[in-house]
Amino acid sequence: MIISETERLRIRTWKESDRDLFHEINSDPEVMEFFPFRRSRAEADALFDRVGRGIAETGLGFFAIALKADDQPIGFCGLALTDLEPHFPNGTVEIGWRLATPYWGQGYVTETAFDLLRYGFEQKGLSEIVSFAVAANARSTAVMQRLGMRRDPSRDFNHPRVPADHPKLIRHVLYAISAEEWRQQRAAAAK
Repeated sequence: MIISETERLRIRTWKESDRDLFHEINSDPEVMEFFPFRRSRAEADALFDRVGRGIAETGLGFFAIALKADDQPIGFCGLALTDLEPHFPNGTVEIGWRLATPYWGQGYVTETAFDLLRYGFEQKGLSEIVSFAVAANARSTAVMQRLGMRRDPSRDFNHPRVPADHPKLIRHVLYAISAEEWRQQRAAAAK
């Protein structure tokens, strides 16, 4: 199912044929630089199945990003319910992404994420969308800034699922954008 399309990309649900790409991005040391683990094929397949079920149940999740020209998957981007209480109240929605390295530096994540903010606010009626990353993850925080998200240091947190033997990956910075901020930014951009 196609969720949305941008000028160059298709945002869609996952297909069985996408499993290789899903494993690739979840096991690539460069893509997973700011995560404490790489996923084996079995672990990636299990996550692939969970992501698919979550999208089917809630309409939210990490969707496949595919090139419009040939439907080739290149990564994922999506809106997902967080499960990080007490750091986020139940129902908080995050935007997140991963992209295969050959597609880095071409604006694909920003293009997709920008469209998914629209989808979240206009079609899903969300009041706020957050994003978080290890502070040193400059690529991801730069995307958050390009999306018009604002840093909120009062909501930075120690990620509870990062093991203590990865101290440089524990602290996460938080960016957020409200529906009202998003509407104001769109109105200003249209002038």
